[in-house]
Formats: sequence, C-alpha cells, structure tokens
Amino acid sequence: MLEALTGFVVVGVAITLGWIIGRIDLLGPHARHVLGRLIFFVLAPFLLFVVLSQADVQTLFSSLLPVSAIAAAVVIGAHAVIARLVWKRSVGETLIGALSAGQVNSNNIGIPLSAYILGSAAYPAPVILLQLLVFTPISLTIFEAIASGRRSLGAALRRTVTNPIVIGSVLGTLVSVSGISLPPIVLDPARLIADAAVPVLLISYGISLHGQRVLGARGRRRDILLASALKLLVMPATAWGAALLFALSPMETFVVVVLAALPTAQNVFNYAQRYVVGESIARDTIFITTIGCVPVLIAATLLLSP
Repeated sequence: MLEALTGFVVVGVAITLGWIIGRIDLLGPHARHVLGRLIFFVLAPFLLFVVLSQADVQTLFSSLLPVSAIAAAVVIGAHAVIARLVWKRSVGETLIGALSAGQVNSNNIGIPLSAYILGSAAYPAPVILLQLLVFTPISLTIFEAIASGRRSLGAALRRTVTNPIVIGSVLGTLVSVSGISLPPIVLDPARLIADAAVPVLLISYGISLHGQRVLGARGRRRDILLASALKLLVMPATAWGAALLFALSPMETFVVVVLAALPTAQNVFNYAQRYVVGESIARDTIFITTIGCVPVLIAATLLLSP
C-alpha cells in the first residue's frame, strides 16, 4: 500500500511547486490564464491522443465500461438535480458541480495509481474513453452554448466538434480501434508534448490555490461538500453495486471500485477556468477528494483486493 502512495506524492510535489510559484508571483498576474489556455488547446489534446491511441481495444471496450458509466451517471445526475432544481444554481455551476462529483482523475492520478494498486496502467482506459468521448463532448457543447450566448444547438455542436480536446480524443480512439501502429516519427513528437500536460496542469492548479481558502467561497460550500461526498462515498458504492449486478469477477469489481474512488479530474478545473464558471467549486472539490480518496482507496484495497 505504501507503493500506492507514490502517485499521490508525485502529484503533491507538483501542486506544491505551483503554489510556491504563485506565492512568489514568479510567472506574473496572467500565469493562470496563459497556462490554462496552453493546457486546454495544446497539451491536453496531445496527451489524450497518445493515451487513447496506445490503449488496447479489448481493454477500452471491456465490461468495466458499463459499470463505470452507471456509477458516474448516478452521481452526476444526483448532483445536477439537487444543484439545479433545489438550490437553483446556474447551468454552468450545475455542470461544474456535477462533473466534480462524477468525473474522475483517470490520467495523472488514475494511471500511476492503477499501476501501483491494480498492477496495470491499462485499467483506466475505459474510464478515459467514457469521459472523453461521452462526457466531454456533451459538457463542452453546453459550455460553448453558454459562452456564446446562442440558443442554436448546431452552432454549439460545431464549436464542440472543432474543440481540440475532442479532436485529440477521437483521433486517438480511431488509431486504437483501427490497429494502426504509429511510426516513431509521428508518436515520439506527440508523446514529447503530451508528457508536459500533467506537470503543467498540476502546477497551474497549485498556482490557483495561492491566496485561496478551502471552503472559503460564500454560498458554495454545500455544492463543494455535496460533490465531495458523492465522489468519495456514493460513486465507489454505486460501482460496487453495479459490479455485483453485472456479475463481475472479484478482480474486476476491485478495479471498478478503485477507479470510482479516484479524486475529481483536474480537467474539471481546467473547464472552469476556460469558461469562467464555478472555479471555487472545482478547485475545492479537487483538493478535498484528492486528500479524502486516500482512506477510501485503502479501505477498498483491504476489503476487495482478491
């Protein structure tokens, strides 16, 4: 179990470095904005292309996919109903809160933790596929519609289809499904750029923490606490129940519960930055779930590890 903590140490060091950079104002007042755009338009698309293009097709479309989808849909729907219908949040804040509850950090935390806890870095691939080819296009379509102020679904869809994150995800999946073996002259430059995505994203997040107090956003504490509770407790429990329903093996059940217990995805904060909505909800939920998932993962390992 101590080896599993290595992934959290790596993430923690990068975030702390970002906080120090923000504290000493090393990159100036526009650092968050510039890094956010760099991640969204350049680094993240390359990362997603490389990860998905190198994923095994059988792993991508394994039985883990429907179970992970059910677990995510339950918590996303629960948060959306409460935030929108009960608390009357805006569409943008509702979406950020729902994604904070149901979108897991399957890349920069999920991949290393999967390698340490589950014995293979390939297990998060179905979750990556689900989030990037289903949740991301839907979410970005809504964000684009809000940002453009248009009611035209066609216009929002066109902006989503041309979004670099969606393009990178789709191209990577097509390469994997087609069985194309990318030559080093193509893959190596893409991997070089992709390798910068995770550290820059974590540093950018660390910069955003400077000067902020967790749960310090007035009127949004319950959004953060609800998203954190759904993410840390309800989503793993739902994944476990769905695994029983689908009669998954003990190892497969262990895998889906561990994946469901991962903290909120850093991408949610990137979306909040990009579209200037719900930043405190995304930032604080990521912070709470990144720390809170440690005891949850330990419990899952002790109870379910075959």
